[in-house]
Amino acid sequence: MKTLTIDVVSDVVCPWCYIGKRRLERALALLSIQYPDVDPEVRWHTFQLNPDLSPEGMPRADYVFNKFGAAGIAKYEHIATVGKEVGISFAFDKIVRQPNTVVAHSLIAVSEPGMPQDVMVEALFKAYFLEGRDLTEASVLMDIAESAGMDRAVAEAHLQNSDLHSQTIDSDKAAREMGISGVPFFIFNRQVGLSGAHEAETLLQGMVEAMNAATND
Repeated sequence: MKTLTIDVVSDVVCPWCYIGKRRLERALALLSIQYPDVDPEVRWHTFQLNPDLSPEGMPRADYVFNKFGAAGIAKYEHIATVGKEVGISFAFDKIVRQPNTVVAHSLIAVSEPGMPQDVMVEALFKAYFLEGRDLTEASVLMDIAESAGMDRAVAEAHLQNSDLHSQTIDSDKAAREMGISGVPFFIFNRQVGLSGAHEAETLLQGMVEAMNAATND
């Protein structure tokens, strides 16, 4: 089997990242049909849309107005429409708090790349965008982690691990130092980068380009 690494830089409160995840899943399905001898490994990495947000977050309505003004409603209506196209029923009206995401990202960082990490990422997206859960609450994060298969006591220890949180912040800074300023950002075999929630066919094209580059090296 040939290997293909897929590094995804993302934030759990980024709706386009959730859409990007669905499009990536579709691209991987296409890859498995066209290139059955390729074994992809997906790894999720930290990016904070709002790195300066306080640990307790802020009211969602204030956040949307401060960032987008009166255009915020139309912006999220458009995102909701695109979400439906990929099977996501965004419930933006349920979100009452815009969280700082350092601790949530820490749960992703300690999850094993592959299915365990994918399940954790999906659980956080679902909790925030479909259920409107408050990701600043430790009990909520423990519930989410437990639903993703992590032992509750282990999750609690991660939530209290300041060294882990510092590493997560460093990962966010590293992404910015690489020149990443928006997410989702996809990196295939550490050679081909794509910024944005591209359609599955475009993501697949990036994968093939990266594999061809590796073959030619």
